[in-house]
Amino acid sequence: MNPTSAAHTPHRFARAIALLEHLAPAWFALVMGWCGLSLAWLRATDVFGETALGLGLVGAMFALFVFVLLCISCVIRLTVHPEAVAADMRHPVRHAFMATLPLSIMLLAGIGVSLFWNTSRTLDTLLTFAWVLGSVLEIAATIWVLARWLNTAENGGLQWATFTPVFFIPVIGNVVAPVAGLTIGLETWAMAQFGVGLLLWPVLQTMLLIRMAQAGPLPARLSPTLFITVVAPSIIGLCFLEMDAPRGLAWGTWGIGVFFLALSLTQIRTIFEQPFGLPHWGMSFPMAAFTTLTLRMSQEQGGAWLQLPATVLLAVTSLLILGLTLGTWRGLRHGQLLVPEK
Repeated sequence: MNPTSAAHTPHRFARAIALLEHLAPAWFALVMGWCGLSLAWLRATDVFGETALGLGLVGAMFALFVFVLLCISCVIRLTVHPEAVAADMRHPVRHAFMATLPLSIMLLAGIGVSLFWNTSRTLDTLLTFAWVLGSVLEIAATIWVLARWLNTAENGGLQWATFTPVFFIPVIGNVVAPVAGLTIGLETWAMAQFGVGLLLWPVLQTMLLIRMAQAGPLPARLSPTLFITVVAPSIIGLCFLEMDAPRGLAWGTWGIGVFFLALSLTQIRTIFEQPFGLPHWGMSFPMAAFTTLTLRMSQEQGGAWLQLPATVLLAVTSLLILGLTLGTWRGLRHGQLLVPEK
């Protein structure tokens, strides 16, 4: 290393630490997106065989890498910029993103269960511990987020103008519980948590419609988050299939997912007009979840006609998440992402 490079190294390190002040919890949406893509490809193994399995494993490894990197960065941020973390927790919108951390843990544990369950007792114990940790934290995050609504508006209570699809994230964390919970033998726990999400989903969906009637459309920069409305029916449909519920229920939730996907796509022009930012990642996990459900429904009786649409969805979702990842890398290099919120 030449003297000039050595002199610049401490400066670059200090600058990186300073930039972590703006590392909002919404960054865990990257982990969720890649976990969703991994699960979609793992679901496609019946169609694409070992290729899909390999791509699913690559997606899972990348999601784990990003998760570890973000966790380390968040610990540093909490140590160096505690006031920024406190500001996120007080923020009327950003505080809901706190639920993305436990949801990421549950998704990663779920992928591990899909790939490695019953291959090693030690690994089974580790995956069970990770899933339980994520599950407990998700329940705590859900209670914490909703408890704020009991406060007055001046003390951080619910205001229609600040209600966005971001508030669906804690609900998603609860309905996803049976995806791995049934396999690891915690059926009663998983179903109880699923019930919480099943209760809250239509409530929040109704509240979102009321918010739009009361306060108007979402801010243009948050328009990608409308896709989050696709997630709950997609995950619930997958859970119905895992529970061997009547297939009509799964088809019904798939239909709801189609409706909200079509509704979200009406905003695609507005989305493309916005400068690239973290809100664009709001499209990733919803598209992956709906793709996974569509792939699953294409294998059900009467669902063969979905095989081509499911394959197209898988290709589109893969390209979307790759594009979002490249956009994020470019934004970090050009200093456009880790900046104060406008």
